[in-house]
Amino acid sequence: MIKVHHLENSRSQRVLWLLEELALPYEVVHYQRDSKTMLAPASLKAIHPLGKSPVITDGDVTMAESGAIIEYLLERYGQGRLQPALGTPEHWRFRYWLHYAEGSAMFPLLLKLVFSRLPKSPMPSLIRPIVRKVAEKAQGSYIDPQIKLHLDYLESELSKSEWFVGNEFTAADVQLSFPLEAASARAGLAQGWPKLAEFVSKIQARPAYQRALANGGPYNLLS
Repeated sequence: MIKVHHLENSRSQRVLWLLEELALPYEVVHYQRDSKTMLAPASLKAIHPLGKSPVITDGDVTMAESGAIIEYLLERYGQGRLQPALGTPEHWRFRYWLHYAEGSAMFPLLLKLVFSRLPKSPMPSLIRPIVRKVAEKAQGSYIDPQIKLHLDYLESELSKSEWFVGNEFTAADVQLSFPLEAASARAGLAQGWPKLAEFVSKIQARPAYQRALANGGPYNLLS
């Protein structure tokens, strides 16, 4: 049986969701973040040397990286579901979104998270004002404009069809869920990107998404 090594509040939530959409049996192995560092526990390194999530094990196969896991599950178990036919224009668009989600969209969101936490980190009180100014400058001059650039782009693309690859829901929408839920939590969507806000509402209402949420446990990106 497929085992999902699931770290709380992480990208592995969308792997659970994909498995539910495909109606595949799986087992969840839960891991908790360190309460101080918020990093994954060292025990995950017993599954994969990087000690990060998501990771799945399926027999003698160990697979990490969200995009690779999605492609593995679709190719081995999907039977053509949740992806366009190979060689079609829609399929290449599908592949593009699978890689864009982590290759481009997540980077400024991660920077936003790091620089927003930086002034709150332990440090001598004398340098805290300097760190705060550096963090504010980085966010105002680069990070926030980059997030807006990507959200504007995604809003424009989603205005062309119901879902990102067309009018049929695909695993690309699953892959894009994490950066867009992160954007909803950290940057807000309702005011400037109504299509993206609607997308987040639609995916969260899907029965398979709700089942995955119940199996995965608390998911604080939603707050």
